[in-house]
Amino acid sequence: MIYKGPKLFATKRMNISPTHASTKTNVFVVDDEPMLLDLAEAILTSAGWTVRTFRDPELALKAFSIDRPDVVITDYAMGRMTGMDLIRECRRLNPQQKMVLISGTVDEHVFSDAPVKPDRFLNKPYQIHEMTDCVRELTGK
Repeated sequence: MIYKGPKLFATKRMNISPTHASTKTNVFVVDDEPMLLDLAEAILTSAGWTVRTFRDPELALKAFSIDRPDVVITDYAMGRMTGMDLIRECRRLNPQQKMVLISGTVDEHVFSDAPVKPDRFLNKPYQIHEMTDCVRELTGK
């Protein structure tokens, strides 16, 4: 690569401007399995999204109250609070919140009669493109 002086530096700085960063899609991923959190984070960050991960849904809910993400992806089975509980609470705070429920233990019937439903459901194990397509569809980005 040939050095082209300050002009090259200025171009790079423009690409990381605050305006550009603020338009990035923010995704929360909530799962009590560390390996699955790492996998989801790798998939989503490689697609260009900003990701925050949480092993505890209660901590995710606290963060949600402060930093509203574009999409919340949550596992179903997580101990004291299920993914459906988290969806209900997030929607109570923001009725338009985009929510994705993932599970390897239940299917879509788990929320068929629920008053608050996720926007999408993914079965574990999911394919990489299923997760990225889901976030793209929900955010339009």
